Amino acid sequence: MPHSTSNEDSRLTLWLRVREFAVPPTMIESATARRTTGDWAAACAAAHVDVDLDLRRIARLHGQELATHLRTDLRHLAPDLLRWHMPRIAPNGLLRPGLTLSLARYNEGRDTLHLVARTPPAWADAGQRISLALWDGSRSGPHPHPHPHRRFRLDLHRHLWDARRAGELRTRSATAPHARGWAVDRWPAEARLLLGAHGQGGGTVTVRVGGRRRVILDVDASRIGDAPPLILPDAATWVLPDLALLRAGLIEAGKLHPLVAASLVPGHPPDARPHSHRSGPRMVECRGAQHRIALVNGVLVALDHDATEIRREKLLAELTGTPLPCLRLIEEAHRSPERLSDVSARLEHGDAAGAQATVDGLLGPGARLPEGALRDVLQEASRRRIDHGLFRAGLGSGPGPAERPDRRSRKGRAHPRHATFR
Repeated sequence: MPHSTSNEDSRLTLWLRVREFAVPPTMIESATARRTTGDWAAACAAAHVDVDLDLRRIARLHGQELATHLRTDLRHLAPDLLRWHMPRIAPNGLLRPGLTLSLARYNEGRDTLHLVARTPPAWADAGQRISLALWDGSRSGPHPHPHPHRRFRLDLHRHLWDARRAGELRTRSATAPHARGWAVDRWPAEARLLLGAHGQGGGTVTVRVGGRRRVILDVDASRIGDAPPLILPDAATWVLPDLALLRAGLIEAGKLHPLVAASLVPGHPPDARPHSHRSGPRMVECRGAQHRIALVNGVLVALDHDATEIRREKLLAELTGTPLPCLRLIEEAHRSPERLSDVSARLEHGDAAGAQATVDGLLGPGARLPEGALRDVLQEASRRRIDHGLFRAGLGSGPGPAERPDRRSRKGRAHPRHATFR
């Protein structure tokens, strides 16, 4: 099955990139420290999750009992774990844009309220931020799709965001390997959970397995009335990405989220320390000798040339356009450093602090950047954060077709509805 294997390889490549860049260890450590002290709002801020909730107003509108239940859920929300498990799209594993997914449901008489997590539309996704809100059936607010998605939902998979339930991950994800990455042997049990949550003892469940393909799963013969067909949640359709990566030997348990590692690999001490940047001088051949380039007092310098020689060579370079190899390497590093792809990936996934740390590790803190690829990447990230601010303020609706950038290089296609791997 070469096609099936290719599909699964692509899926694993996507998730390996997500695990490297999307939820940095510093974010996990910061969010966890705040959550464990009971400050759920600060934990959300550390995980780049915006809170669009007013608990006092909710208590007035919906009663103290519901507000208390909601507050308890928020105190046990691990926002970094939620970000870890959010649906993502090919090819770079960014958050699926324009999505509203249910985390928990609360009954209020005949009505059902949802604690929802939302992602901004693609035009405003700079920073890869997530927002939390309580959805009561209204269409108010700037979000283009406020209704919880039928397929992307985590209210039946609280172990993917609730720290109290994270230990259930191992049993809920236990499944035999499948060439296409589907969790086929988990489907019947997950379908029964879905039907039960909707008051049905049995019936038919639709399983979307990518693109336009559907599988109809008949749990048993006790179908009730003409209820609309339910869709198996996407989180139950596929083999857990972390489990697939572990089985393929592509990731070590220590690189997983600590709550995930503790559940999937019991007894393994997870390593959530930030990745260290390469230290030590870089070598360059200059005038027939091996010279050293390194950071000194936070500035990238040529160690084997004195200050007088550097000034003279810079003047000659202005006249002849041919700088010393050492100086040329420093200039190239400022324009397009060797780890530019890392900087771009971190910015793309919203890790501005990690991107800055990478730049500082290569060029020194506060390095002045000439025109070039590095400055372009940093300026573009800054411009796109303005778009997100406009979206949050309800002041923007996205660029028109003529001004809309071609995002195929980032998302696979301009409208990546069918490019999803989970």
